[in-house]
Amino acid sequence: MTSKVVYNGELRTECTHIKSGDSFMTDAPTDNNGLGQAFSPTDTVATGLASCMLTMMGIKANGLQLDIRNSLAEVTKHMAASPRRISKIEVKLTLPANISDKDRKVLENTANTCPVLYSLHPDIEKEISFNWVL
Repeated sequence: MTSKVVYNGELRTECTHIKSGDSFMTDAPTDNNGLGQAFSPTDTVATGLASCMLTMMGIKANGLQLDIRNSLAEVTKHMAASPRRISKIEVKLTLPANISDKDRKVLENTANTCPVLYSLHPDIEKEISFNWVL
């Protein structure tokens, strides 16, 4: 088992990672009867994409002996109706400027082939940008 999710009422869940015991709450968004006081379930999907991209880039950067600490991903999730679903995820990555063009291409390819990206439905538009300015 990977995790367990408990419904706490009032459109909130508590999600616990079994191996570590780490947990976080979700809350329905304000546009869907919630209070919006925590990540919504769809927020976690969009955020998981950015987290996966940075994690995979970190693994590759370690192998290349590159330091990408403090790299940043800004995530914007767009919703559609009928049925209510994620329609688009924008990820703006900001990374260190001192990476060579060759290594930038390797890291960008790594991000663009992360498991979460491959797992998202093809109908979800993905807009990924890389800014090498840190």
